[in-house]
Amino acid sequence: MFPQVSKISPTLFFFFVVLFQQFAVGSTSIEDTIRKAVADTVVITSDSLINSTDSLILKDNETSDDALQSQVKYHAADSIRVDIDGQIVYLYGKATVDYQDLHLKADYIVIDMDNKELYAKGTVDSTGETIGSPEFSQADQKFRSQAIRYNFDTKKGKISYVITQEGDGYIHGDVVKKDPENNFFIKNGQYTTCNLDTPHFSIIARKLKVISNNKIITGPAFLSIEQVPTPLLIPFGFFPNKKGRSSGIIFPAFGESTQRGFYFQRLGYYFGFSDYFNLAVTSDIYTKGSYTLDLASAYRKRYKYNGTIRLSYASTVNSEKELPDYSVRKDFHIYWTHSKDSKANPNSSFSANVNAGTSTYYQNTISSVNNFLSNTFQSSVSYSYNFPDKPINYGVSVNHTQNILTRDLRITAPDLALNVSRITPFKRKESIGRQKWYEKIGVNYSMRAENSIQTKDTLLFTSGTLENMRNGMLHSIPINTSFNVLKYLNFSPSLSFTERWYFKTTQYTWDSINRKVDTLSIKNFEASHDYSASAAMTTRIYGMYQFKKGPIIAVRHVMTPSVSFTYRPDFSEEKYGYYKRVQTDTASHTALYSIFQSSIYGGPSSGKFANLGYSLDNNLEMKVKTNADTGATNKKIKLFESLKISGGYNLIADSLKLSPVAFTGRTSLFDRFFITFGGRLNPYAFDTNNTDYNRFLYDVNGKFARLTSGDAALNFSLNKTHKPKTSSKYSQQEIDYINSHPEEYVDFEIPYNITVSYIFNYSKRGSLASVKNQSASMNGDVSLTPQLKIGFNSNYDITNGKLTNFGLNIYRDLHCWEMRMNWIPFGYQESWNFQINVKASILQDLKLLKRKDFFDR
Repeated sequence: MFPQVSKISPTLFFFFVVLFQQFAVGSTSIEDTIRKAVADTVVITSDSLINSTDSLILKDNETSDDALQSQVKYHAADSIRVDIDGQIVYLYGKATVDYQDLHLKADYIVIDMDNKELYAKGTVDSTGETIGSPEFSQADQKFRSQAIRYNFDTKKGKISYVITQEGDGYIHGDVVKKDPENNFFIKNGQYTTCNLDTPHFSIIARKLKVISNNKIITGPAFLSIEQVPTPLLIPFGFFPNKKGRSSGIIFPAFGESTQRGFYFQRLGYYFGFSDYFNLAVTSDIYTKGSYTLDLASAYRKRYKYNGTIRLSYASTVNSEKELPDYSVRKDFHIYWTHSKDSKANPNSSFSANVNAGTSTYYQNTISSVNNFLSNTFQSSVSYSYNFPDKPINYGVSVNHTQNILTRDLRITAPDLALNVSRITPFKRKESIGRQKWYEKIGVNYSMRAENSIQTKDTLLFTSGTLENMRNGMLHSIPINTSFNVLKYLNFSPSLSFTERWYFKTTQYTWDSINRKVDTLSIKNFEASHDYSASAAMTTRIYGMYQFKKGPIIAVRHVMTPSVSFTYRPDFSEEKYGYYKRVQTDTASHTALYSIFQSSIYGGPSSGKFANLGYSLDNNLEMKVKTNADTGATNKKIKLFESLKISGGYNLIADSLKLSPVAFTGRTSLFDRFFITFGGRLNPYAFDTNNTDYNRFLYDVNGKFARLTSGDAALNFSLNKTHKPKTSSKYSQQEIDYINSHPEEYVDFEIPYNITVSYIFNYSKRGSLASVKNQSASMNGDVSLTPQLKIGFNSNYDITNGKLTNFGLNIYRDLHCWEMRMNWIPFGYQESWNFQINVKASILQDLKLLKRKDFFDR
């Protein structure tokens, strides 16, 4: 319970009473074929069995220890020949055999039931080409070969020239033996991630062993590119082949930096804990003492939540200890995103977007251009809940804003909000049809409680920061209604009531001994309230002019005029107790101040206000004739989406009653150009100090107004996109990776995407020289070929005539390889990076990397 509860407004108490009142209330088998035979001497001609399907097992009355455990099903598109005595079946033309989890497809297959063996190979067509080469699959093993011999009983096999896929890689072998555990022993083998029969590159070894769903091991091996051996040799090879997530070492890039010495970049370890989350720990290590440490994790639970988190720490050493410019800088950064799936609970939501750290983190570490150019860090972690079937919701959040240039930091923890959407306390439940005007009266309520700290980032953890913490609670109750007057005029009166609760106020006193004003912080509960009343009337006027000739059919003009009146009393009067006077000098001059002026939501305003406002919004469109393949059609063109002027007149001000006239406009041309502009026109003259005074400019120089500020922006967009061929182009795991590493994703389905922007700002005060600023930017990317994409970004300061930023990046798809080049030719981040690497992640360390970082300028 708060002390001094008598300070709480009766209006707020009345609202809670009203709110309480509202809510109190099969195939044919060879067994069958043999049974149909007469005695043991039935001959089946091959012509009679074209496109037949059969299977082979023993008779029911025949048992044997050597019997197969299940049916051998087979099919042939051309013909089938059965040798009853030898129990051999010959299959010709697009033949298939299925036994348990084994599936074999080839143009020629022999089934030897006596020896429990299969033999398959391709055939030669009339052009001399081999067709129908064997394709074998068992469990998770799949491969293609020239010929294969397989034993049903031992599950061993011998294969001539095999091509099989193992994880992200492919294995080619001249002679392959298969054991019962689905392991392969390969002679004269190649390992590659290229899916071509003649791969662009491979690692060649005389002997390879493939341990199913585990690893691939080679003896001495060398790298071959385009079938040309290279001198790059390794004494042995070890390639993980385990499906699903697995842990392992992250191999680094290495090189030399002039400023920081030799380095290993992104050396670390990956922990594949489960399908729900992972963790990567990496580090950059430099021989001159600098280092970074990164912890990155992605987590996801379907229909529940997903997110990513990254914690980074950097120690940057400049120069040598013996030199005067030696320094060591410590930086850290936190990045966290989290979103809750609405399917988990549609009435609540939880989200996080945290981006916080030291102001020099991006300047001292390698980062993207966008990160380097960012001036602010913003974070928010929030939770909200909507009461089912009730117009009530609440939320709580923690927010952070940081300017890395000024080092200003603001943290709000917590920020509470409670909202009650519009209720109509005077509406009758039995009212049908047209409502009375008082039944349309609606009441809203919102409450916000906030606790915040505003300081410099270097002073955040000092004791004085906690003393300057600001907090308070704000209650707002708007009451409004709306109805038509004279049929075409919409009249909207409203009354707004605001109350603030604080636990600390400000008091100024005159120190006659030291002759200065002292500031005191009074810890005591204080409540203040203010209110205002307003009314607005608006309508719409439509006009149209039709043309009898020419391509223009008609022009339509829509005007939306509006007038309003707002009244607010003077809350600085002594009877309210919100404002006090303090002596400011020895001459006993005094000044008026608000006891709430340092509070988080401020206090009631001083000065009586009675403003008559006006605005006029315009929309202008025309309809024209166009010719298309299907004939003449009509097209609507927007000339001005909005062209608005607005202003006001304070009826009780003692001077400068007329406010500046504001104008804004926006339009678009050809769905490519987007134009916005605005400005302020001041009708008053100015004195020698360039200060406005109570005399119209027209009386001084015959002009109606002067332009004091203006701005204009032009945006041009040129892009062309292709729809994906399939909606399942990427797996969910690939989509997650693209979302967390957008800088690594290149979409060749977008031929070009270019954006050009121009911004102009103007300001002028009195007789002083006007200040004009102009800038332009262009960024985008172009796919020159289906495998080559060039991207760029640039910013040009037209006022000073120089490029403030420029970057160029090139990506070339080399089938199983890829090439990237990033170049920033000038500026603080002047650098370049060139890399050619294998696409597959399993051979991510097979790459050529050359770079020059910005700190080596």
